[in-house]
Amino acid sequence: MKLIYFASIREQLGRDEEQLALPQGVATVAELIDWLGRERGEPWVQVLSNSRLLCAINQEMAPLDSRIDDSDEVAFFPPVTGG
Repeated sequence: MKLIYFASIREQLGRDEEQLALPQGVATVAELIDWLGRERGEPWVQVLSNSRLLCAINQEMAPLDSRIDDSDEVAFFPPVTGG
């Protein structure tokens, strides 16, 4: 799967995208976030555990409980602010 990180998430994690094989036992975006935190440590937990984190699967906004598979593109966005 392809993971894409936008805006402040990209800056905090130090990467804009990556290829990742879907880890065994991971079936939803929320499970992927949990896995990334366990595998990569506290900085990832802090960035991806924001309750207002936005996600898109294959370029369509999706809730964190959405199912994913190895062929998906998953993008993470910080909360949108307006003014």
